[in-house]
Amino acid sequence: MRAAWRPLAKVAGRLSTRLPKGLFARSILIVVMPIVILQSVVAYIFMERHWQTVTRRLSAAVTRDIAAIIQVIEDYPQDPRFSTVTALAANTFGLTVSVLPPGPLPPTAPKPFFSLLDRALSNEITNRISRPFWIDTVGNSDMVEIRIQLDSHILRVFAPRHQAYASNSHIFLVWMVVTSLVLIAIALLFLRNQIKPIQRLAQAAEAFGRGRAVGEFRPRGAREVRQASQAFIDMRDRIERHVEQRTAMLSGVSHDLRTILTRFKLELAMLEDGPETEALRSDVDEMSRMLEDYLAFAKGDAGEPTVPLDLPAELEAVGEAARRGGDEVEVSFAGEPTILVRAVAFRRCLANLVGNAGKHAHRVAVEARHEGGWLTVTVDDDGPGIPEEHRETVFRPFFRLDKGRNVDAGGTGLGLTIARDVARSHGGDVTLDDSPLGGLRAMLRIPA
Repeated sequence: MRAAWRPLAKVAGRLSTRLPKGLFARSILIVVMPIVILQSVVAYIFMERHWQTVTRRLSAAVTRDIAAIIQVIEDYPQDPRFSTVTALAANTFGLTVSVLPPGPLPPTAPKPFFSLLDRALSNEITNRISRPFWIDTVGNSDMVEIRIQLDSHILRVFAPRHQAYASNSHIFLVWMVVTSLVLIAIALLFLRNQIKPIQRLAQAAEAFGRGRAVGEFRPRGAREVRQASQAFIDMRDRIERHVEQRTAMLSGVSHDLRTILTRFKLELAMLEDGPETEALRSDVDEMSRMLEDYLAFAKGDAGEPTVPLDLPAELEAVGEAARRGGDEVEVSFAGEPTILVRAVAFRRCLANLVGNAGKHAHRVAVEARHEGGWLTVTVDDDGPGIPEEHRETVFRPFFRLDKGRNVDAGGTGLGLTIARDVARSHGGDVTLDDSPLGGLRAMLRIPA
């Protein structure tokens, strides 16, 4: 049973890869395809059944009229000009008849591509009259010429095309196609209006995920779309309230702890210099640095607005700060120079990546490229690197390697954690890999 379904599954898989991915394009297919299939079936049935049946019946009626004229000519005496038969055919049957002297029939002309009338009329003449004949349905567009060989004459008949052929049936097809196109256009217009709220919701969710201002966003569209939009608004409000509460709490904690540390520093300043006081000062400084790192990690970039940032200038500033610390840093940039980010958080992310590389290497190369809707920053160094099995572990808060490269040596182990947290808050990520310089490569990618 499964083997029988495998070919169908393969066909469905190939078809799904070629189908459009957008909701609007797929909705168009859902609306248009049934109409096209329905019209094709109706047109085929109409052409095959109705049109052919009507044409056959009209051709049979014309053939019966011609058979009656032939019977009158052969059974009753006629004047030399056959004026009685001619008048009878014109007045009673609507046919133009002339009786020609005996002779051969014209050669058979090429049949038209769509020879429905030829087939129907030829079959009826063959079945009902059973005499040699010749017909021309192409030469005169409004008339059909028929020649039938009699015993001593040739009967020439001109019949209006509409008497032998359903010539007006195409009007049905024209009206059907035109009406369908109008209905499809109206359906696409309404469909686009229904999809716009979904697109706005997707854009708002993407902007919120990247930390950008959502702007004025209101639920619109169908009931289900309004429910989803309202759920997004409620979620956004809950997240913003939570961030505000956490920021307020951390600000209070920061103020209290800094007050105590300031009191420690004042008390140490009042003590005499000595080995013990130097050790205490070092501990207080270390505690201050750890406190700043903890608060930076806990607060993240909450509440900071997104602003345009000059990338070349920012990269050069980060590189210059690392050079002042004794690191050898090379900076290069290509692409669009401006990006919309949270400036302070973005600077912290770059500084953490470059500073982390400088602590463990002699040479650092920073290369940035902003194109194709993405900003890619690679930070390469020639240090000892990080084993592949630990390249995800080092992003954990407060994690340090015991051997090899000691991430964030002298710090709290939050450098890479904060960098990835900032990148992901912008919709991107930070990954680690081998560097062409022989050490570690940190790659920052964020959408722009």
